[in-house]
Amino acid sequence: MYDFYLGGRDNYEVDREAAQRVIDFFPDIVPTTRANRQFMHRAVRHLVRAGIRQIIDIGTGIPTAPNTHQVAQEVAPDVRVAYIDNDPIVATHAGAHLLGTGNTGFFLGDMRDPDAILGHPTIGKLIDFDQPVGLLLVAVVHFLPDDAEAAALIAAYRDALPAGSMFVLTHATEDFHSVEAGMGEARDVYRQRGATATVTTRRYEQILPFFDGYDLVDPGLVQIPLWHPDGELPTAEELSHVGTYGGIGVKL
Repeated sequence: MYDFYLGGRDNYEVDREAAQRVIDFFPDIVPTTRANRQFMHRAVRHLVRAGIRQIIDIGTGIPTAPNTHQVAQEVAPDVRVAYIDNDPIVATHAGAHLLGTGNTGFFLGDMRDPDAILGHPTIGKLIDFDQPVGLLLVAVVHFLPDDAEAAALIAAYRDALPAGSMFVLTHATEDFHSVEAGMGEARDVYRQRGATATVTTRRYEQILPFFDGYDLVDPGLVQIPLWHPDGELPTAEELSHVGTYGGIGVKL
């Protein structure tokens, strides 16, 4: 469904039908999803230009080109990327889209088990924790409904990273416009499709502490189209349809 929102082709008829139902209830899912993907591309380029040469991408989802390693390796071909997702369907697509070079790897894992992820053999082959690491948690933390659990998990990953590492986070919010109209119906579609988690929106003051232990890169935690946009600043009308915060932190 996420791939469908992005305009991709790696989706199935049942996904397209369900995704269209979500769009009918909650049209802002499309501009929000696409803004999130565009932010990810800008963030990855920023990491690599800042010297990061190894990236852990947790919750990558079904690959939609350009993927993290493709964006990163356009800037520096030697960047290594470890992809993790908990969906076996993502694993099916990973072989075709994520594992095209010797500098990439994929494995199934649950972000709620940082010890298993950080100790996985694929991480051991690709990631050197004596050097700065880029950690991507893009549009995944809002699937954790408990604030304390989310904070503890982020802290566990942070504590495993060396100083100078960079943390990329995006998170859904209702700060900019209420999404409740239509959101309940959209969540019902996901439940009917067998989704085990739905989005928990958080306000700015709830998301900002996830960057504890990091120095936020300018302009800080902002609505994602405002983070170093490629080209002109988005209009107020464009911003009104994107309910997501994003930011990058550098580990102190």
